[in-house]
Amino acid sequence: MTTMTRRVALGLAAGAVALGLGWPAAAETTFAGKTIEWIIPFSAGGGSDTWARFNAPLLSKYLPGNPVVVVVNEPGGGSTKGTNLFAARAKPDGLTILGTSGSTQFPYLLGDPRVRYEYKDWKIAMAGPTGGVAYASPSLGLTGPQDIAKLKDKDLVYASQGATSLDLVPLLGFRLMGFKVQHVFGFKGRGDGRLAFERGEVNIDYQTSSAYLKNVQPLVDAGQAVPLFSWGVLNEAGEVVRDPTFPDLPSFAEAYQTLTGKAPSGPEYDAYFAFFTAGFPAQKMVFLPKGTSDDIVAAYQKAFEDMKADPEYKANAEAVLGTYDQVTGPLAQALFEKGTTIAPELRKQVVDMLGAEYGVKLGD
Repeated sequence: MTTMTRRVALGLAAGAVALGLGWPAAAETTFAGKTIEWIIPFSAGGGSDTWARFNAPLLSKYLPGNPVVVVVNEPGGGSTKGTNLFAARAKPDGLTILGTSGSTQFPYLLGDPRVRYEYKDWKIAMAGPTGGVAYASPSLGLTGPQDIAKLKDKDLVYASQGATSLDLVPLLGFRLMGFKVQHVFGFKGRGDGRLAFERGEVNIDYQTSSAYLKNVQPLVDAGQAVPLFSWGVLNEAGEVVRDPTFPDLPSFAEAYQTLTGKAPSGPEYDAYFAFFTAGFPAQKMVFLPKGTSDDIVAAYQKAFEDMKADPEYKANAEAVLGTYDQVTGPLAQALFEKGTTIAPELRKQVVDMLGAEYGVKLGD
């Protein structure tokens, strides 16, 4: 287990093992001659799409019968559209799987009325922690993270999938930092947000690690984007520290301290921290639908485990995904539970703020 996995697990693994979670042998399951649809409820080019397209051919290689695995993008509704379709239509035959993100978890956590899915109905096959990096346009007068204070008096524009998507983390974070940000809602994925940044329509953005490494680092190298900070990761004590994928970038907590001269604290930080924790340690997850048999679940979990030993995976995973382990079994189950649970008082705090300041009305 890598340092990253230990950090994001937050000691959850031991508790999960104590539950006796595991899976039976899957020798009789085969998908020979079949095509498996991997539903990604986001547009192409974002972190979830990059993650799925990296994993899909390897999953095909290690699932019994070597089926074709096709990534199907179903964007809309801050990822609720495609996820609702999966919940309503996917059969428990192992031929349809769903890849979710924090942008799928947050509407569920917040009681978004568009949500017609229940996470607890599904069987988890794999969980993938990740990170993310916020960056801005050099037209704002920045040359590097050390210039972040120059944003305090700037008019910033951010392309958002919606207030209940994973973009809630930058919304809460930028608000905590005191930035003046216009959040333009309705984009179908972070890939669309990046394209808006490239066109000059917005001047601040963030991407999850896989999309940042693939699509934003070249912009940074070309002088067209300036990294500000990573969200960071959690150490064993539950404290925010630098993301090992981006060791030269300050964490959100460091950037906040640079801006204000003090460590972040208080109710607004507690709300930010709750959604950061729910959204990133278990940010990417793969699910099978309600009623899927244990042997099919076992086949998927074994395939995800086996592919991590593949030379192609070992050679390319860090460059594509960052320094984050993809996990199965008890640890995946524990991260799943962490990512789909939030304290009621923090949920209410954020729901009330979204209603009062952004006109976002959510269910009780």
